[in-house]
Amino acid sequence: MSYREHQWKPNVTVAAVVERDGRFLLVEEDTRSGIRYNQPAGHLEDGESLIDAVIRETREESACDFTPEALLGVYQYAHPQDEVTYLRFAFTGTVSEPLPGRQLDTGIRRALWMSAAEIHACADRHRSPLLQRCVDDYLAGTRYPLQAIHHFHRLAS
Repeated sequence: MSYREHQWKPNVTVAAVVERDGRFLLVEEDTRSGIRYNQPAGHLEDGESLIDAVIRETREESACDFTPEALLGVYQYAHPQDEVTYLRFAFTGTVSEPLPGRQLDTGIRRALWMSAAEIHACADRHRSPLLQRCVDDYLAGTRYPLQAIHHFHRLAS
């Protein structure tokens, strides 16, 4: 077998960690494990930059436009049941008010705002431990400049 057939790759995801007036933007979503909370988040698409992905995912899941301001962190998480590893790039920033008439992605029940204490109190309903860790890192003041991320577009052949 070739090197390519043995090469393992994590699932690359992005997430928006947004705080406004002491409350954090979350989404309530349907999962195989039931209804869970998460930050607006999703998978990086082919050819997409990390910044473009987090803007798109936030709009699709919360109906709000996201303006990234900093990289919060990079998180590696191996899901215990799925045998899937996620590599999450979490960003902080601001969001607009919900865009009128914008539908949420399939499986997203609603966007909502919760305090850090409310988020901590419902840990059994978190999609993954990444939700709490990102909130904790945000509250600790962790931030990296967006200039730390470089996206090189594919060259046309």
